[in-house]
Amino acid sequence: MRAFILLFQCRDQKGIVAGISDFILKHNGNIVTADQHSTDPQGGYFFMRVEFILEDEKYDRKALSSEFAPFAKEFGADWEIFDKSEPLRMGIFVSEPDHCLVDLLYLWSAGQLAVKIPFLLSNCEKHRKLAAQYNIPFHYVPANKDNRRESELLAYSLDSSDFLVLARYMLVLSPDFLQKYNKDIINIHHGFLPFFKGADPYAKALKEGVKVIGATAHFVTNELDEGPIISQEVQQVSHKDNREDLVRKGRNLENRALAQAVSSYIDHRIIRHENKTIVF
Repeated sequence: MRAFILLFQCRDQKGIVAGISDFILKHNGNIVTADQHSTDPQGGYFFMRVEFILEDEKYDRKALSSEFAPFAKEFGADWEIFDKSEPLRMGIFVSEPDHCLVDLLYLWSAGQLAVKIPFLLSNCEKHRKLAAQYNIPFHYVPANKDNRRESELLAYSLDSSDFLVLARYMLVLSPDFLQKYNKDIINIHHGFLPFFKGADPYAKALKEGVKVIGATAHFVTNELDEGPIISQEVQQVSHKDNREDLVRKGRNLENRALAQAVSSYIDHRIIRHENKTIVF
């Protein structure tokens, strides 16, 4: 018995759910969970996540995808099938702040993130000891704003990872890097997007006198802090809080938002559409 996940999106039209269900049934499969969303039943976009099992072991992800392709083409769909027995490889980039890194590694070691971690890369040498504690290969690349050393970043990450997580990596990745890597990258921004973009969002929030602060996990794009938002966490604050209070409270928000985003990604619960995400 093998378990698979289908992510499917196309223009909303009749017969999608029936067709997908019939395809799974004809392959002697059983649907475990199914979630769907339509922006508008009359010509909007339709999104679906289906988790199913097949009793026939002859079908791997490649063979199943090959047989599903003609059906998906009829609907003009974008889609992908994933094998639940094939965990993704998550590379981690991090700078000096370690709270998000520590939280991710704890969740991973506790079995709450079903993913492989092929490497931990940092421009801060201090994380080598933490990586060793978890038996994760560590790459020290002393990148800075004047020399981002992106050829080295690519050499370590391109072939060894399926996606990257920037767990407070404090350097902006260039459009050239994003184009060459050409896979998903998840970033945690220590502010509530689309407001308070860029550096030191907590100081900006304090200046504006906000009563709520937040943290945002999002996909990385060429535009700084403009990528599709995956998850956000917020907390109320007051006039009594200073910048240090906001930073302290914000760290917990960053941990939760990033962990939720990573969990959703490796469980294949995210569908990207335009500059938004549908997270089932």
